[in-house]
Amino acid sequence: MLSNFSGIIRHSFMRFFSIRFFWIPAFVGMTLLLSTGCSKSKAEDSNEVVVWHWMTDREDALQKLAEQYQKTTRIKVRLALYAPSDAYSSRVRAAAQTNTLPDIFGVLGESRDLASFIKSGHILNLQEAMDQNAQAWRKQFFEKALANNTFQAGNQYDVPPGIYGVPVDVTNIQMLYNKDLFKQAGLDPEKAPQTWNEWMEDWHKLKASGIPGMVSGWGETWMIDCFASNYAFNLMGEKKVLDTFRGKVSYTDNDWVKVLSLFEEIRKEGILVPGVVTMINKTAEQTFANDKAAFAFNGSWCVNVYRGMNPKLNYSAMLPPRLSNKYPIRIWGGAGSSFMVNARGTHQQKAVDFLRWLTGPDQQAALSTETMNLPAT
Repeated sequence: MLSNFSGIIRHSFMRFFSIRFFWIPAFVGMTLLLSTGCSKSKAEDSNEVVVWHWMTDREDALQKLAEQYQKTTRIKVRLALYAPSDAYSSRVRAAAQTNTLPDIFGVLGESRDLASFIKSGHILNLQEAMDQNAQAWRKQFFEKALANNTFQAGNQYDVPPGIYGVPVDVTNIQMLYNKDLFKQAGLDPEKAPQTWNEWMEDWHKLKASGIPGMVSGWGETWMIDCFASNYAFNLMGEKKVLDTFRGKVSYTDNDWVKVLSLFEEIRKEGILVPGVVTMINKTAEQTFANDKAAFAFNGSWCVNVYRGMNPKLNYSAMLPPRLSNKYPIRIWGGAGSSFMVNARGTHQQKAVDFLRWLTGPDQQAALSTETMNLPAT
């Protein structure tokens, strides 16, 4: 178990941003992407920009904005949705190998994945565009949201310095609990558990009432990584976690053993909904939205997702219950969805112009209103 988790945690933390719960000037994982799988003749239409994305909950909002952009500029933005995220990533990788990527797309994964696309010549460096007019475009964004797609000089991946993506929103990952199920179990719906022991005590009462425990899309491994890293920072603090990545601390260290042993504890306690370890996040979201789990571990995008699945869902957000008082609980945060421009595309300037427009104040406000996601600017 230690060796499996060490690989997961080591690579994912390279893009980790440590933040407080209620506001995020930044965020882990997870990119909104845009383009199409059409023929090359259509993709080369001089008045069309092709965008691939995987965000099913934002399709309608993005389509409305695309239509608005066409009315304003006479440039058609053709959206192509590919879901779930694994299928989308496979399509993007295949398109990169055949040089058939769209004008705008996204790269799901870690920094090393993004670096691989950049070094292969697939992603345009947007530094110059961001810095025009006294950095007007660049200054619109939350610094750490933009940093998710930025490589500094001397980076470990040897990527030329620059900005390689445009964040469309920011996000964070926290826990949520079902207030109605709390009531049903005789718990106070306005009092979420604050500590690990309180969480276990509440779980025992929920279990006695026949209520399932926690659900999350742990079939998508990065979400397990998020959960583990919350407790690594809480138990041993930032310096020791980062020293682990530097090779100064072993994953057999007692603190790491304790962090990873938490998964054994929650397995024995039976708090996880059956099938969690192979469950994609969309299924996990449906489970929580249908009142079939008392807790969920999910990102802030869930507000829009749950609204679509069950507008009457009565829930609230909570921090992961802390294991230790030595260090604070931190949660993942930063750029949630980002677009990249095809460096080999025939419509680079049109793609840049569209992304500049999409991240303008009015469009960011429209996206936030329609999707309930936090703006990147």
